[in-house]
Amino acid sequence: MDLMDIDLGTLAYLAGRSANDAILKQLHEMGHKGVRMSHGYVIQQLVDGEPKVGELGELLGVTQQAASKQLLELESLGYVTRVPDRVDGRIRRAQLTSRGRRLVEDSRRLRRELDVHGNDEVKRALVSVLVATGGAEPVLKHRLAPSD
Repeated sequence: MDLMDIDLGTLAYLAGRSANDAILKQLHEMGHKGVRMSHGYVIQQLVDGEPKVGELGELLGVTQQAASKQLLELESLGYVTRVPDRVDGRIRRAQLTSRGRRLVEDSRRLRRELDVHGNDEVKRALVSVLVATGGAEPVLKHRLAPSD
């Protein structure tokens, strides 16, 4: 089989999956055991915010129950905690722990290292596909539903 015979969409998916799998393996080796790719979508929403479960679900385009499940997993791994709202203490907001912030830093560093091996021509081609297929807007708004 010649890899050049694979259609662009499938090849882009396979290359992205391979890159993500390699990064996830490295994160696990660094001590971030138990994290999954789907956790990244949740964590992205917590980098600059402290949403309530319902708000997180809306941001991700999933049910409140799905968002709650993801938060519970991340809490059990030590990456997320829920804190009382500053105005209404009955409301709980999701917040990254210091371990969660370390995961973000480690992940970003590994992705930057991978980018060094890529090139701008490939990235431009993938951006072009993303725009042509209508996938750019959700990416730019960080509104992608978690999936495994």
